[in-house]
Amino acid sequence: MRTQENPFTPSFGERPLHFAGRRKIIEAMARAFEGERRRPDLTTILSGARGTGKTALLSLIANEAERRGWVTVATTAMPGMLEDVELGIRRKAAHLIDASPSSARVSGIGIPQMVDVEFERIPGPETSWRYRMSDLLEELGSLGTGVLITVDEVDPQLDEMIKLAATYQHFVREERKVALVMAGLPGSVSRLLGDKTVSFLRRAQTAPLGRIPDSEIADALRKTLREGGKDASADALLHAARSIGGFPFMMQLVGYLAWEARPESSELTVDDFDYGIALAREEMRERVFEATYRDLSRGDAAFLEAMLEDGHESSVSDVARRLGWSASQASQYRRRLMDAGVVGSRGLGVVAFELPFFREFLVERIGGGEV
Repeated sequence: MRTQENPFTPSFGERPLHFAGRRKIIEAMARAFEGERRRPDLTTILSGARGTGKTALLSLIANEAERRGWVTVATTAMPGMLEDVELGIRRKAAHLIDASPSSARVSGIGIPQMVDVEFERIPGPETSWRYRMSDLLEELGSLGTGVLITVDEVDPQLDEMIKLAATYQHFVREERKVALVMAGLPGSVSRLLGDKTVSFLRRAQTAPLGRIPDSEIADALRKTLREGGKDASADALLHAARSIGGFPFMMQLVGYLAWEARPESSELTVDDFDYGIALAREEMRERVFEATYRDLSRGDAAFLEAMLEDGHESSVSDVARRLGWSASQASQYRRRLMDAGVVGSRGLGVVAFELPFFREFLVERIGGGEV
C-alpha cells in the first residue's frame, strides 16, 4: 500500500484513482479503440449536470485511447478551438510525422566574428483547416494510428464547434481513423443535436451521466481509501454513499474531507464521513449550486419552489396546479430543468431533484428570503 497521502481528487476534471460507475461507457470505448472495423462508439456525446464527472470521464477515455496507440487531443468549445486541435495533434504526433505545417530554408549566412545563419519560414500552399486535418489523418492512418478529439463544454452557438462537428462527418465518410467524444450540459447537448448543420450527430452514441448506485459509490470509496493505506467499515461506507447521492464530484469531495478529519488514522468512521459531508455541502453550495441557480429563469425557480411541497418526488400536474399553469407550460419548464440536469424523470409525469442537496439549498435560500 502507498503512504498515507490523501488519494481523493475533488478538483474539477482531475481523473480519480477509481471511477464509480461508467463501466459500460469505458468498456465500450476501449473495444472501439481496439477494433479493426469502425464502431459507433467512436462518435459519443456525454451529457450531465455540473459535477457528474464529464471532464474526468473525457480524460479517462483519452487515456484508454492512448494506451492503444491513438493520438489524442483535448479542447474546450471556445474561440480558437480548431487551431488548438490541429496544433495539439501535430505536437502529440511529432515523433511519428513531420509536425510542422511549413518548411524552412537558409536565407543568408553572415560571418562577423562567428557564423550567423538566418532562416526564412516558407509557408505551405494555402489550404483550409479541413484539408490540413485530412492530410494529418491520412498520414497517421498510413501508420495505423488513429486520432481522438475530445471536446468539453459543448456550445452549439459557437461557429467553430459546428464547423468541427460538420467537418468530422467528412473524415468519417473518407474512412479516416478518427474519433470524436464530446461532453456538455444536457441543454447544450440537446441544442447541438437540434442543429440542422450537424444533424448526423443524432445518430451518435449518447450517454447521459446520471446518478451512480450507492453500492458502486461505496466500492469506489473503499478502493480509493485502500490506495492511500486506509480502510472503513461496510456500514461507514454505505452511510457515506447514501449521503453522496450518486454524485461523482461529491464522492471525491466527501472522501477528501473525511480523510483530512484524521489524516493519521488507519480507518475512517461514520463520524469522519459526517464531518466530510457537512463541509462538502458548503463547498457544493459555492462551487455548484450557486452557479446552477444563477442559470435558472424565474419560471425555472418557480417550478422548483413548487416542488418543495412534496417529498422525494413531484407530480408535474401538481406543480402546474400550485402555480396556476397550463399542462403545456409546466411541461416546458420540466424539460428546461431536465436539460439543465437539475431535475430528473422518475416515471411518467413525475420528477425529482437530480442534484444531491440542491433541494436543501433552495429551502435555505427561501428561508433567508433570497429566492
